[in-house]
Amino acid sequence: MRDEEPVLFWDEDGHPLAAASASRPAGQRDARPPAEPPRHANALDALREVFGYESFRGEQQAIIEHIIGGGDALVLMPTGGGKSLCYQIPALVRPGAGVVISPLIALMQDQVDALQELGVRAAFLNSSQTPGQAREVERAFVRGELDLLYVAPERLLTPRCLDLLDGGRIALFAIDEAHCVSQWGHDFRPEYQALKLLAERWPGVPRVALTATATDATRTDIVACLSLDAAPQFIASFDRPNIRYRIVEKHEVRRQLLDFIRAEHAGECGIVYALSRSRVEQTAEFLSRSGIAALPYHAGLDARTRAEHQARFLREDGIVMVATIAFGMGVNKPDVRFVAHIDLPKSVEGYYQETGRAGRDGLPADAWLAYGLQDVVQQRRMIDDSEGDALHQRRQMRQLDAMLALCETVTCRRQDLLAYFGQSIEPCGNCDTCLEPPAAWDGTVAVQKLLSAVYRLWRERGQRFGGGHLIDILRGQMTDRVKQHGHDTLSVFGVGENLSADAWRGILRQALALGLLTVDLEGYGTLALTEASRAVLKGERTLMLRPVAAKRPKASRQRTTTAAQLDALPPDALARFEHLRAWRARTAREHNVPAYVIFHDATLREIALRNPGSLDALAGINGVGARKLETYGPDVVACVGQIRD
Repeated sequence: MRDEEPVLFWDEDGHPLAAASASRPAGQRDARPPAEPPRHANALDALREVFGYESFRGEQQAIIEHIIGGGDALVLMPTGGGKSLCYQIPALVRPGAGVVISPLIALMQDQVDALQELGVRAAFLNSSQTPGQAREVERAFVRGELDLLYVAPERLLTPRCLDLLDGGRIALFAIDEAHCVSQWGHDFRPEYQALKLLAERWPGVPRVALTATATDATRTDIVACLSLDAAPQFIASFDRPNIRYRIVEKHEVRRQLLDFIRAEHAGECGIVYALSRSRVEQTAEFLSRSGIAALPYHAGLDARTRAEHQARFLREDGIVMVATIAFGMGVNKPDVRFVAHIDLPKSVEGYYQETGRAGRDGLPADAWLAYGLQDVVQQRRMIDDSEGDALHQRRQMRQLDAMLALCETVTCRRQDLLAYFGQSIEPCGNCDTCLEPPAAWDGTVAVQKLLSAVYRLWRERGQRFGGGHLIDILRGQMTDRVKQHGHDTLSVFGVGENLSADAWRGILRQALALGLLTVDLEGYGTLALTEASRAVLKGERTLMLRPVAAKRPKASRQRTTTAAQLDALPPDALARFEHLRAWRARTAREHNVPAYVIFHDATLREIALRNPGSLDALAGINGVGARKLETYGPDVVACVGQIRD
């Protein structure tokens, strides 16, 4: 039973601003001061004046007009596709404030800073504020002085916050990162499932759920848990054509990572994902010793250190963040030039979400992954040790199998990635398998030998072993362990001596990815046959495998993506661009915001190319809205003029 006493919000003189009785029927509003009228007549007016863009992309306009009209919606749009505009613009057009439910309070400050730079009246409520700061935001909301209010789901569900919202006018609810509602998803947040109360408590307020990644099952969960059954679903293509996908066989992974960064992304911003906290720490230290500006981030660090590292990543150029998946959700930094995984992700959904943090500005970016056989064993053991019933573990295992299939595919990786989300495209031309098509070979006999070794050990000796020992048997290696168990007498001993140990590890990985072998976790990572093995052993199935490398590949020597973009600028425009970047860095420090909050690189590049000599000429450039034109326009024109003169 909830407290029947109203919660009061007071002004500076001690007068109540609003009283929200907890006992009133759902959806019934108490008397409140009228909200200020919207400052923009329509969506296109807001887009041009506030954000500085002339036209919408894709289905943005249809989504925005639907929400402005009071409709609910589910929006699936890739990172960098403009999801935030789908709720920000309706909040500027509809009466009241848009309430944005965002899962990470650490990023709210930067989101609000960016909006305030555009002249949007934005604020947040979270635990980082003092009571006085929180009261100021509450007063602004009740008085109708906010366009957007960001809150975490945990905060929103408190009686105080719910009653606060009853005391003001709500333009809409935006549920960001909506995939967090699904218990089968990679970022499950139990609090999201309680957000069904929004429909019950405020039935007349439109709700929009947004995510960059959702399978059919996750989408079904979102609809059911958030009561969006009648809402139209706007599903854009998940394709991020500017991201190049590359997956390599893991050898000395830290050295491989270092070579990749030095060769292709020297001095650029990136994220490196690792599975464990210790691996994060070790990798960040290794990169730092090697001259890379790297910082660790994981849940084991104290809150102050995490906040400091995140602030540096967002506000400084060239920082590489080495992190567990605890980092990154909602990262709004547009110039992340690469995302690297040094351990196998748990699912395709997680991999897509994490790689999507690269190249939000639409410029070229890399998604680089190194994985090996041990990753498979480790992930399966983690699933076996995880909490949850057998159904949950089977779902996790299917997700891992899909990730393995993506790693071992001989076709276009982007095709396989998008197929996981139910979408199809032609071969992309921008992944490793398209750029350097693997010469698939008939590996049926090799896999039969591998499966036969597993079968013989179990049938004749009642034994199971891991991959390393099986490879020794196949290659005829007289190790102490082979001698101890007498495995040199098996008929399969030495039948694979023509292939190297590396080659057999590749075959073994692919057999696991194809579901022909499984890891028996109760047997300490030993291997066992599956039902699918039968057809291969009987010669009823042909297997085309990825080639096995005879030697370790050398790191490619490409121009960094930033360097390649700059090479495309004429010399005079390049000089203006560098001068503008220096001005932007100084201005960002003065305003204590990330540089991209002032202007994105793409905007600076267009300014450098178009060489505007007046404020009117500057106003026609994408990303230069009315507030930024007023605040920074004279400085930008003067900065460009210095190079022109």
